[in-house]
Amino acid sequence: MPQEPTKAAPTVPAATPWLGRLQGLGPVIGLVLLCIAGTWLNSNFATLDNAMNVLTRTAFIGIIAVGMCFVIVSGGIDLSVGSMAALIAGSIILTMNALAPMGLSPVMVVVIGMALAILLGAAFGLAHGLLITKGHIEPFIVTLGTLGIYRAYLTYFSNGGAITLDNDLSDVYSPVYYASVAGIPIPVLVFLVVALLGGLILNRTAFGRYVQAIGSNEQVARYAAVDVDRVKILTYVLLGVCVGIATLLYVPRLGSATPTTGLLWELEAIAAVIVGGTSFKGGAGSITGTVVGAVLLSVISNILNLTSIISVYLNAAVQGFVIVGVAFTQRGRR
Repeated sequence: MPQEPTKAAPTVPAATPWLGRLQGLGPVIGLVLLCIAGTWLNSNFATLDNAMNVLTRTAFIGIIAVGMCFVIVSGGIDLSVGSMAALIAGSIILTMNALAPMGLSPVMVVVIGMALAILLGAAFGLAHGLLITKGHIEPFIVTLGTLGIYRAYLTYFSNGGAITLDNDLSDVYSPVYYASVAGIPIPVLVFLVVALLGGLILNRTAFGRYVQAIGSNEQVARYAAVDVDRVKILTYVLLGVCVGIATLLYVPRLGSATPTTGLLWELEAIAAVIVGGTSFKGGAGSITGTVVGAVLLSVISNILNLTSIISVYLNAAVQGFVIVGVAFTQRGRR
């Protein structure tokens, strides 16, 4: 009896390559449209001075967002970066003020303070990594706890007020924020270097591949002999170092630290990473997208400040809506 020919299984059409590229360019397209809108709403938006101002203010959050990208790609989160920056700022100011009368040159005192900022950031990141990996505590819980701890200690050290840098030291330190090289502010140059190094590490090193593998499937990464705990710890140390770098650039801006220093920086850093296209579930991310996301959020704030479309006090609300909206569009990933 003749058999009926078997029917071929229906094929599922592959994703259109151009559609994938278009989705990857989403943050860039959004930034371009925002710039066009900003120019249309206020001619002062499209000036070199305003562009440098936006990039300078982006630098702090952008540097932290580069480190946050590694943490989120690995499947983690850090809610404490704003409070961490505040405590680091207060600590280095107290240290520099204490060293000033000891006969050291002001330049040496400032250099010691800057080095201390990076060391403290690395130490705090190491503590987070150890608590998460060896203590088996969820990253959300660990960093939610340290968010309160760091800011409480700064408030205690400052007695609820401000910790102010000595005037002579402030004069020496101020060029770190206010000086420029070839017309480009130093914070912007540092941001560029950090972003380039971050992109190189994430995309061109074994460590970067391990970070992405852990975020995609931690159990499979363990089966592949990846030292998951070590990689996770290093991602939090890297984020802590980025917070330290951002803080040492931020301190000379005002020359002081208060209980409100770094407030909501964690929201802005996470928003920059997510808006830049990194999946909140981990596994894949882009430093380039993170940089674009950070600039995009700063442009939104800048447009609001220049045009008064809505109150500037709603900047954080706008960023919150952006996070929720992007997370909604990502709900089908993985």
